[in-house]
Amino acid sequence: MGETAEGQAEGHGLDWAALPEQVRARLAEIAAAAVGGMARADVPASVRPVARFAPAKRARLGAGPLLNALRESSAFRVAVTEWAREHRPEALDAAAPDPVAAAAAGVLSGDRAALNHVEVVARRAEDAQLRAERDSAVARADKLAAEVDRLRAELAEARGAAERVRAEGETELERLRRRLREQGVRLRQARDDAEAARAELDRAQAAAAATERALAAERDRERERAEVERARAARAEVDAEVARQSAREARQADEVRLALLVDTLAGAVTGLRRELALGGSGPRPADLVRGATAAQGTVGRVEDPAALDRLLALPSVHVVVDGYNVTKTGYPELTLADQRERLANQLAALAARTGAEVTVVFDGAGVVAVPAAGPRGVRVLFSDPGVLADDVIRALVTAEPEGRPVVVVTSDRAVADSVRRRGAHPVPSSVLLARLGRV
Repeated sequence: MGETAEGQAEGHGLDWAALPEQVRARLAEIAAAAVGGMARADVPASVRPVARFAPAKRARLGAGPLLNALRESSAFRVAVTEWAREHRPEALDAAAPDPVAAAAAGVLSGDRAALNHVEVVARRAEDAQLRAERDSAVARADKLAAEVDRLRAELAEARGAAERVRAEGETELERLRRRLREQGVRLRQARDDAEAARAELDRAQAAAAATERALAAERDRERERAEVERARAARAEVDAEVARQSAREARQADEVRLALLVDTLAGAVTGLRRELALGGSGPRPADLVRGATAAQGTVGRVEDPAALDRLLALPSVHVVVDGYNVTKTGYPELTLADQRERLANQLAALAARTGAEVTVVFDGAGVVAVPAAGPRGVRVLFSDPGVLADDVIRALVTAEPEGRPVVVVTSDRAVADSVRRRGAHPVPSSVLLARLGRV
């Protein structure tokens, strides 16, 4: 039966692509209803996804695949026809009064009259489109006629306004002509007055030019005198600056010589005391008491901020800080760069408050760029490649002259013991951090 329907459809030249849209929609609706109740084997593979749609959406979303299956698969067309004959026989009524329903029924059943119904539907659709186009053209013509009437009214109004403007312009032109004649008389009088004023101006300009030349000559003479005085003042200023510089250099040289002399005298006095066992280096009466033994060793450790304050109050005290030992004790969560910046700023405040000389030493390993300068009042040092910061601290203590108070801040026991043997005062990092918390 399917082959017969296909043959009939092809025999009377049915062009599925040329079917009117209403007929295509009717066929898609019938096929969409049929695939919901058909066996899976009767449904082509291209239509199976459409069969899973909701019934209300199949015809709208799957119209393309459904119509292609009806056109290309005679088996599917036969299955749809059989389903419609069983469940919706009215869909196969080729004599239905509705041309769209009759055309769809004829296409499905292969009725030769289907072509006539298709042509009727196509002709009605074309007539409806032509009527719509005609109505649209009539509406546009009416609109254009109304626009023409409006433009004619505006043109008439514009012409009336132009006539009024022209009349007003002619009146205004006549008034301006009268004023122009009056202005001509005044202009001639003003021209005569201007000629007289120009002659008077020429005489005044000649007198002013003579006066200006005299003033310019006097100004040139004054300028020359000022240049001479300025040159003398410049030479005097240069001489004064040379004298000030010479005095400054002489004063600096005297200060350096005096400092060297004082250091030499201090060293000589210290050496003389050591040689002669003077100045408290000899035994005291308390040292001769029997039954007790003096504690052995050198300088003790400083264990609290109050003791550190007493050391910072000593004249010319030098504070040497083991940088990373302090920062990793106080704020290890910061990056190394932030640790260095925070400690240097805190030490600068301490130096400003106490007047102590402050040197902070960091390991140079891993430092990408060494800062050009530290905060004011703080000497920031980085150990050279292959040199430990601990060795730099020991070298700083050793470089100080004997007798100068030196405080070394570190919690490294080996460093603290070595600088204590050199006469320095070791201070734990926690004590300095407690003291910096009060700065």
